[in-house]
Amino acid sequence: AYDADEYVAAIKNLLGRWLAFGPDAGKFEAEFPQYLGKKHGSLTNSGSSANLLMVAALKSKNLFNLPEGSKIITPVVCFATTINPIIQHGFEPVFTDVTLPDLNLDLDAVEKILEKDTNRDVRAIMFAHPLGNPPNMERVMSIVEKYDLILLEDCCDALGSTYDGKKLGSFGHMSTCSFYAAHHMTMGEGGFIATNDCQTRKVISSLRDWGRACYCNLAKPGRTSGNTACGNRFKNWLPGMPNTVYDHRYVFQEMGYNLKPIDMQAAMGLQQIKKLPELDAARRKNFENLNEIFAPYKKYFYMPRATDKSDPCWVAYLLTIRPDVPFTRQD
Repeated sequence: AYDADEYVAAIKNLLGRWLAFGPDAGKFEAEFPQYLGKKHGSLTNSGSSANLLMVAALKSKNLFNLPEGSKIITPVVCFATTINPIIQHGFEPVFTDVTLPDLNLDLDAVEKILEKDTNRDVRAIMFAHPLGNPPNMERVMSIVEKYDLILLEDCCDALGSTYDGKKLGSFGHMSTCSFYAAHHMTMGEGGFIATNDCQTRKVISSLRDWGRACYCNLAKPGRTSGNTACGNRFKNWLPGMPNTVYDHRYVFQEMGYNLKPIDMQAAMGLQQIKKLPELDAARRKNFENLNEIFAPYKKYFYMPRATDKSDPCWVAYLLTIRPDVPFTRQD
């Protein structure tokens, strides 16, 4: 839900005459990571872009430097933008089945895949928490540690959900979130990548900003002239070339994209953050109401329920039809 607060913030932002990624986006990046249990983060134009950048970071020579052909475990039940980035960046998805009724990846199947992976071709595991309901994260983290995997945690459905008191988003090396209109909070469109590692955040922000090497967008977003954070925009800063002046903001070291939001989105997002407790409570109440509505029909459906030790803030209500009922899913 949004109201006059978001409209006023958006208009004030427009009147500030800074349209592109700017000061409000910088404020949002400083404030939001805590909601995914992380220290740092980068704001993007969509949750799908967040997933794209999270996977792109695996190839960066300034970070993980995974070669093409590396394998990433992912469940067969997922949204397109969980699987697409794996393929788009030349990695190989290794599919695993899911369990009913929660649709989480089958951790027994995951372990069997890894036991057979004698060449250690599997380098990462990427999955979403279906509608905000996580798998057994203790076991996930045990598998990640045992097989030295990179965990990419898609929390686009899971803002406000917890496992054993820990926020979903706090487990992965990187985690993503979406601010699409139907999600827990919204900017209309928007996404986020969170991490605890400063170098990871620097690489992600570079990939988002055309591959730009300059770190000024991290320290002083929106400052494109004069008072840049590094103070080296028009100086002979380049190592090995002491007599050459290059504009620091036009040096690129990643194969990047332009996936920034506009600053007005961030202005709206700052207002939405204030409403998260209210929005969270409304979703939980909706879930309770739907449970009451469908309770008389349990014999027909696998009813949604929280996995052990979890407290989901459901993004939607999952109904799965049981076998041998007198109607079809289409009905």
